[in-house]
Amino acid sequence: MTFPYDRFLVSAAPASRAQRAWSPDDGPMPALYLGHGAPPLLDDEQWLTQLFTWAQSLPKPTGILIISAHWEHAPLSISATAPNTPLVYDFWGFEQRFYEMTYPTPDASALGRTVTALMPDTVDVHEHRTRGLDHGAWVPLKAMYPLGDVPVVQLSLPTQDPRQLIELGRRLRPLREEGVLVIGSGFLTHGLPFLRREHWLGLAPAPGWSVDFDAWAADALARGDVETLADYRKAPGMPYAHPTVEHYTPLFVTLGAADDPEAPPTTTIEGWFMGLSKRSIQVA
Repeated sequence: MTFPYDRFLVSAAPASRAQRAWSPDDGPMPALYLGHGAPPLLDDEQWLTQLFTWAQSLPKPTGILIISAHWEHAPLSISATAPNTPLVYDFWGFEQRFYEMTYPTPDASALGRTVTALMPDTVDVHEHRTRGLDHGAWVPLKAMYPLGDVPVVQLSLPTQDPRQLIELGRRLRPLREEGVLVIGSGFLTHGLPFLRREHWLGLAPAPGWSVDFDAWAADALARGDVETLADYRKAPGMPYAHPTVEHYTPLFVTLGAADDPEAPPTTTIEGWFMGLSKRSIQVA
């Protein structure tokens, strides 16, 4: 049986191999906030194409620093940086093939050292030498950079405080000038407990709380209104859109990594996946 991801690779692999590498003449790489879905993203031909087309619109980065909803850990930590970083299969109930996928990225030790050096002297960044990339990192990256030929470091999400995360993003900003792609990986709405079977099967429109929160966030982003975004607990659709907020708050790392956090970002992906908002953005 041929799966959508296998069909995707037929054209995506050679295109990724031919992708032009970043050079200093390109200027800083952008920072991204994306919806990472779950393993079934790799069975969604439209979403695969959307993520891959986005990556192809940019030069291939020198490295990727990604902060995912699925590694909440303080003090601040980075994933293993050795070649062939293992994956974390932090999901349940999916087909066996998803637990056998790999993403053998190159050595990322230099990137890890650079990230560590950007932190304040008072912050001791710990490298978890056995911790791999969780699905908030490797699932979207298998769509965007299917060859696994870019060094990747995952950074833990040390807090849910938007202002602290904006400051963390600000410290990561210099990475962009070295061709590193900074990614906040979450999901703009993530009310999994409140989805019905019809949503999981794609047989029902997005629930009202998901639509309302998405519209609120889209409006605030378009106005560059970081204060409103940070006051998300008052947003329409809450708390159903985010009964816990770890899928939303990586957005603030992305905004902090922007040259101007209050500059309206570019929306790159819109739409719905099982009733959840796929809205993803790019900032310069």
